[in-house]
Amino acid sequence: MLILQNLSKTFNEETPLENKVIDSLSLKVEHKDFITLLGSNGAGKSTLLNLIAGTLELDEGQIILDHVNLTSMKAYRRAGLIGRVHQDPRLSVSPNMTLLENLSLSDAKGQSFSLRRAVDMKRAGFYKEQLETLGLGLETKLNTRIGLLSGGQRQAVALFMAIMKKPKILLLDEHTAALDPRTSEIIMGVTDRLIRENEITALMVTHNMNHALSFGNRLLMMHEGKVVEDLKGKDKASLNTKDVITMFKKNAETIEDRIVLGL
Repeated sequence: MLILQNLSKTFNEETPLENKVIDSLSLKVEHKDFITLLGSNGAGKSTLLNLIAGTLELDEGQIILDHVNLTSMKAYRRAGLIGRVHQDPRLSVSPNMTLLENLSLSDAKGQSFSLRRAVDMKRAGFYKEQLETLGLGLETKLNTRIGLLSGGQRQAVALFMAIMKKPKILLLDEHTAALDPRTSEIIMGVTDRLIRENEITALMVTHNMNHALSFGNRLLMMHEGKVVEDLKGKDKASLNTKDVITMFKKNAETIEDRIVLGL
């Protein structure tokens, strides 16, 4: 279980550009939850993932993952517990290294090694078997530099690397946004299967309403640094695109009304 307690994060504090991006946010994420996270630009979605991953420091609050307090833990120490895939695959893989070298480095995460020792050819057969299940032809490209793969193939590799060590939680930050529609659907299918088969808890930021509705068991909507909607089970399953648009409008109107009324 992931527990977020009263998280707050403000950028440019005490300046004319002060921006409170996360505002006293609390949330419980259950084991095997696959949460899709929607919200307008600036709602705090990616900032929330950065706080969980430790790439941003909290101003206030606590982050607890399976009874381990991560609040003061550096990002590199959290890496063994948290898998992450970014919108830009270059942030998740090393483009100038081969597929085999990337997988070997990910496989050796948390260990002391040199690259030569890390590239274990005995594992090549295992990598081929696992990559073949993705259905993207990656099993034939172990000696190909990652930078020469297609965008979809790179994101599939990033996904595979992110779950290789069975993380406690997987963070997906608009990981299909840079892909064409067909490839985006392929990668979402791979994502869903890997999450289900490995029973991984996941948080996925997306601007694609169809993906938010079609995947996962729980949908959150953020607005101005807060979770304003939390739907799961039958409530989520019954949603359609029109419902989500209405939710966006309702929360925007609520904020505007508060400003007008001086609340």
